[in-house]
Amino acid sequence: MSVQDDDVVGKAYDAVLMRRLMGYLRPYWLQVGIAFVAIVSYSMLQLAQPYLMKIAIDRYIATGDLAGMNRIALAFLGILLLSFVLEYVQTYVLQFTGQRIMFDLRARIYTHLQRLDVAFYDRNPVGRLMTRVTTDVDALNDLFTAGVVSIFGDIFTLAGIMVVLLKMDWRLALIAFSVLPLIVFITQWFRRNVRDSYRSVRRWIARINAFLQENIGGMATVQLFRREARNFSQFDAVNRGHRDANIASIFYYAVFYPAVEIVGALATALIIWQGGAWVLGGTLTIGSLVAFIQYSQRFFRPISDMSEKFNVLQSAMAASERIFTLLDTPVAIANPAAPRSVPWRGHVEFDHVWFAYTGDDFVLRDVSFQVQPGERVGIVGATGAGKSTIINLLMRYYDVSRGRILVDGVDIREIDVGELRRRFSLVLQDVHLFSGTIGGNVRLGNAAIGDEQVRGAIRAVHADGFVDALPHGLATPVVERGATLSTGQKQLLSFARALAFDPRILVLDEATSSVDTETELLIRDALHVLMQGRTTIAIAHRLSTIQDMDAILVLHKGHLRESGTHQELLAERGIYYRLYQLQYREQERGGATTS
Repeated sequence: MSVQDDDVVGKAYDAVLMRRLMGYLRPYWLQVGIAFVAIVSYSMLQLAQPYLMKIAIDRYIATGDLAGMNRIALAFLGILLLSFVLEYVQTYVLQFTGQRIMFDLRARIYTHLQRLDVAFYDRNPVGRLMTRVTTDVDALNDLFTAGVVSIFGDIFTLAGIMVVLLKMDWRLALIAFSVLPLIVFITQWFRRNVRDSYRSVRRWIARINAFLQENIGGMATVQLFRREARNFSQFDAVNRGHRDANIASIFYYAVFYPAVEIVGALATALIIWQGGAWVLGGTLTIGSLVAFIQYSQRFFRPISDMSEKFNVLQSAMAASERIFTLLDTPVAIANPAAPRSVPWRGHVEFDHVWFAYTGDDFVLRDVSFQVQPGERVGIVGATGAGKSTIINLLMRYYDVSRGRILVDGVDIREIDVGELRRRFSLVLQDVHLFSGTIGGNVRLGNAAIGDEQVRGAIRAVHADGFVDALPHGLATPVVERGATLSTGQKQLLSFARALAFDPRILVLDEATSSVDTETELLIRDALHVLMQGRTTIAIAHRLSTIQDMDAILVLHKGHLRESGTHQELLAERGIYYRLYQLQYREQERGGATTS
């Protein structure tokens, strides 16, 4: 599944999508029922007002009956007060229901996003996914609050006015209805063009979100390479496209509503022209003529509202299509139907593993090795050799193409995904810190990890030197992605996080590649504490960090080419020896003779 193509917008109405959308209304059927009763009752009261005016003119004003006029005035006042209550009820209940549905839908989307595999995020820009959770859900809120229920009020009002007019005087009613073909033509023109302009607006909104997410996230690079002017030019083009699309839609609105008003005025003129003649001829009362004029004016208002609700419906159909496409994206890394229990001793085995991110372009080719419980294993190799892929497969971010990976003799595809990852601690070279506090980023919401345990982990990895110097210690705020901390400080916090969770298996993905030599020495000391009694798999560019490992695996172009201890691999004078020579040629002139 890919959500990158926002140009694809479905039908104006899709029964399948609508049934799925109505499923979100089902838990709130009582509120919807209350709103429906309020809407229909409000429409009935609006129908009563012109008829009361007819009675007042024909029955009381014509005869000078002041007491009757007082009763009509009180009835009008009662209708106004009750209309206020009913409109308040329908507005509040629908808005309340819409907010609850938005909450439910966003929660479901976010839960689904958390379950989707890493490969999904490789294919889909974050900005467009944000559009699904924000803008598209807002479009559905408009459907529930101003469309799907309230449209019944417009239909009831139209039907009621037509029945009343035909009952009062069918001849004058037909004259009033004679302008309907014009309304149909204008409405169809409006719907067709607004739908196209709406599609364009939606496309540009998605592009703006994607552009902003990418460029604000990479602002440091933008400023470093002095791309401000060029990036602004690109944003200006996207922003201008969004503006022009909105202006185009404004044009159609600016034409449609005055056109409906003109047609309504034409209907009123025809009623006055012919109805006035019948009043003068004594075949129609003045009260009936006044009521006809008021009903005709009210008749075209629901037509305008329904045309606007058509746009709400179109917006909701387009948004729901994209949302349900996202929700229907299968979870590639799924939990097994009957998860197997694992003793969690820390034994890891790759058994003839093949893997390709796309097609048959294999990144790993028939890789087999074992890591015994408590053993420390380093993995080295040139860029693109497949080192990080081993970590991705072990954590089950991806599933193997062929072969299998076993933990304590159990295929990881037969283990509950949450339980599997809970037994690992992964330290990456690109540390991700969340907004919050220093302590919160170490415990990551795990209430079982207390402040003392957090402080102990920080001391163990020698991060206490800078943490204690912060204004509020563990309570010091951390901004988005830890922008106020140095790379080394963030790396030390990631080590403290790993230690605090007390994993059975520790995984280090080039965890010291971004720190200075002094910090690396601190981390190397901390690693001895961190690795004590744990199975450790460490990917490293700096061979100095893995020289004392129990075993070292050397990957080359997806194949496992060498394995052994540091001294054994140097003695083979193979790939590892060449990597060692490249790193230490200047530092250790006699490095080749040490073997």
